[in-house]
Amino acid sequence: MIPSEQAYQITQSINFRTGKEKVPLGQLIGRVLAEDIFSDINMPPFNKSAMDGFACRAEDILNPLEIIEIIPAGKTPEKIIGKNQAAKIMTGAPVPQGANCVFMVEESKMTENNTVFYQSAKTGVDICTVSGHIKKGTNVVNLGQDIRTGDKIMSKGTFIKPQHIAALASVGCILPEVYKYPRVGVLATGSELVEPNIQPNKSQIRNSNGSQMLAQLAAIGIAGTYYGIAEDTQEKTQELLQKAVNENDIVLISGGVSMGDFDYVPVIMKALGFDILFDRVAVQPGKPITFAVGKNKFLFGMPGNPVSSFVQFELLAKPFIYKLMNANIQQKELYLPLNEDYKRKKTVRLGWVPVAINADGTVSKVKYNGSAHLGGLLVADALMAIPIGINSLKKGDKVYVRQI
Repeated sequence: MIPSEQAYQITQSINFRTGKEKVPLGQLIGRVLAEDIFSDINMPPFNKSAMDGFACRAEDILNPLEIIEIIPAGKTPEKIIGKNQAAKIMTGAPVPQGANCVFMVEESKMTENNTVFYQSAKTGVDICTVSGHIKKGTNVVNLGQDIRTGDKIMSKGTFIKPQHIAALASVGCILPEVYKYPRVGVLATGSELVEPNIQPNKSQIRNSNGSQMLAQLAAIGIAGTYYGIAEDTQEKTQELLQKAVNENDIVLISGGVSMGDFDYVPVIMKALGFDILFDRVAVQPGKPITFAVGKNKFLFGMPGNPVSSFVQFELLAKPFIYKLMNANIQQKELYLPLNEDYKRKKTVRLGWVPVAINADGTVSKVKYNGSAHLGGLLVADALMAIPIGINSLKKGDKVYVRQI
């Protein structure tokens, strides 16, 4: 049995990467950039107005200003602003040549002869009668202020989220190169299992792990392939696992990795030419987690209990998938205070316990009866880590939690 951190480091040491492909802008969410992205233009591409208002020369702000043009967004100015002149301008429109500031509509006072005055927004008094002055550059976003032509706006390894799409679109990057998703197969073992659409008899249970792992894969953008349930015979299990291995880069197989008489998975892994890098981890739940490596093929023998399977997917399988995609993702660390005392009996393994995060930022226990209790996950927001050797925590103690 190895420490949890060592198991993580073993999975992260794998150097294999998925291939690359070009993907359209509308299909990029959840993908990982395989190239640096550079801007082909300045942003903004011209000096633009940050407000609806009037563009003029700051040195003329104390004078009545003749309005010589109206400039909506998307129109190129036709006139040059001269002394004591202004253009009525809309947000996002180009600032005309000669103007060096914009004052807001709310700070203006119009006259009947197409003249505008700047007035104090605070007092409503004409600026001509009070002290004050608008500076050059007020309410003007300068050409290239946000991005200059040639600037790197995103790095290889970026995990693309919705906020990245607008930036890619703004620089015309509509078909970037990204890493391919790995092909992932999912199967379960156990003669006691039936599919969810079957009414189980007294000695059977529905296969929840298969659906759960497919859903966890879907949550990170991967459409896993389901291979069904293998009966508790070495021949049937090996046949199904061989098919999954042939068709995928990674296979997640739940059950059959413990110490029972019918737990054939480790034997089959070796028979298929895989090297088992670990098969026991000092973690609770999920001790019987197995990781095996073949020729650019990878197997995770997941625990049979559903909470164990869920937790080990989050802790080991998901980060491994991201690593194969070259994703630069750091798990966000949260340290939150407990709002009640916590105790446990066994302390030889790192514990992960479902918890709820409260509105006040504290952490609460949820009803949790162990690794077969799916109900504990239904009301949980996160998993709380209990270090090895710790059997009790006090109200107010800061604990590390991992959101799920």
